[in-house]
Amino acid sequence: MQNSPGHPPQREALRGPVGSRNTGTGDPVDPPIVFVIDDDDSVRRSLERLLRSVDLEVQTFSSAREFVSVPVPDRPACIVLDLRLPGPSGLELQESLIQERREVPIVFISGHADVPSSVRAIKAGAIDFLQKPFSDQALLDIIQRALRNDREARKERAELAAIRQRFDTLTPRERDVLGLVVQGRLNKQIAGDLGISEKTVKFHRGRVMEKTQAGSVAELVRQSDRLGLWPQA
Repeated sequence: MQNSPGHPPQREALRGPVGSRNTGTGDPVDPPIVFVIDDDDSVRRSLERLLRSVDLEVQTFSSAREFVSVPVPDRPACIVLDLRLPGPSGLELQESLIQERREVPIVFISGHADVPSSVRAIKAGAIDFLQKPFSDQALLDIIQRALRNDREARKERAELAAIRQRFDTLTPRERDVLGLVVQGRLNKQIAGDLGISEKTVKFHRGRVMEKTQAGSVAELVRQSDRLGLWPQA
């Protein structure tokens, strides 16, 4: 790793989101962690010093096997991954994580110019691919982006899980009513479709709104759409 001449790494850029326990809105934030996987001892030590200098927690590994043998903390994270490793390669580890649905952003690094491998890595979802030697600031900027992406993805997954949990409490009849409500059907039409009274429709509709915690039909439609229910024509 090297710094651009006359331009030391702007290490304060990461201190806000990394060092604090809260976002600007007061929401609690889990401190992120970076996993460095490289078989070169000097590279691991250098990257660990760099990342710790901007208050990032770091864990280093010399191989893919060593990495997969330990549990990954349930926190925002990214992996700085060497392309060529003893045993499973970086690309093979990437493929394995995808198959296991372990969604951790990956930043590839390599000392060898390998266009096909870099294209393959990016197509499989890698955040970026850096050629050694690279500047400290370039790596820090990419890691910042990777951690931001992971935090947003984790938030999205948590929100979807909460919505799905609420929808799972609906009874079969409530789900029938829900499906017709999001199609824009009126209570009278729903009653005719289901062969029940309009009063019963209103009762089930109220229960649907209560259980899903939707403040309006528009919000109910948005939640259903996020879950992929009743795809729009």
